Amino acid sequence: MISATEALAQLQDGNHRFVTELRGSDSVSSRLRRMELTAGQSPFAIILGCSDSRVPAEIVFDQGLGDLFVIRVAGNIVAPSQVGSVEFAVERYGTRLVVVLGHSMCGAILATLEELARPREDHSPNLRSIVDRVSPSVEILMDTELRHNHDALVNAAVRANIKASVNQLRHGSTMLENMIQNQGLLVVGAEYSLETGVVEFFDSKP
Repeated sequence: MISATEALAQLQDGNHRFVTELRGSDSVSSRLRRMELTAGQSPFAIILGCSDSRVPAEIVFDQGLGDLFVIRVAGNIVAPSQVGSVEFAVERYGTRLVVVLGHSMCGAILATLEELARPREDHSPNLRSIVDRVSPSVEILMDTELRHNHDALVNAAVRANIKASVNQLRHGSTMLENMIQNQGLLVVGAEYSLETGVVEFFDSKP
C-alpha cells in the first residue's frame, strides 16, 4: 500500500505524460500483466469520475490494468452505491487516495442548469435522480452575477459539483470519515480539461 501523497504524485506524473504525449513504455495490457492480476489487485487510487466517453481515467492518467479502481457515473455524483464502492475498495485493497474527477463542459451539469432555468415534466425518474443530486450544489449560482455569463456559470457549476461530491464522501460515511481522521485516507477533487487534457487537482485538505 502506498500513501495518498505518493498516489497523488503518480496520477500527476501520469497526466503529465498524457498531455505531453510521452506515454509509459510498458504495455498496459500485456499478457504478463493480465496473468499477474489473476492473483489479485492492489489499485493505488480510487477514481470517482463522470461517465463521459471523453474522460477515461486510465488514459488521462496514463495507467494500466490493475492500477486504478474506477467508478463512473454521469455527473460524478455521489449516491449510496458510489459510497459503498469507495468503502469497498478502501477496506478491501487498502487504497488511500480517492479522487472525484469532473470535467469541463459536463453534460450532466448543462442538463441541470437547463432544468433549473426551464423545468421539464417529461424526465424519467432515473434521469431526474441525477439532476436532483447535482442541483443543490449549482442552483445557488443561478442567483449570482454568473447567471449573465453562461460559460462562467458552467465552469463554476462544474467545480461546485465536484466539491459537493468530495464533501459527501468525506462526511457521508462514518467509515470513510474515520479513515480520513485516523488512517491517512485522502479525498480530493480534480477537474479534467477537455481542451488541454490537463487535470487540475484542488481541495486537497480534509
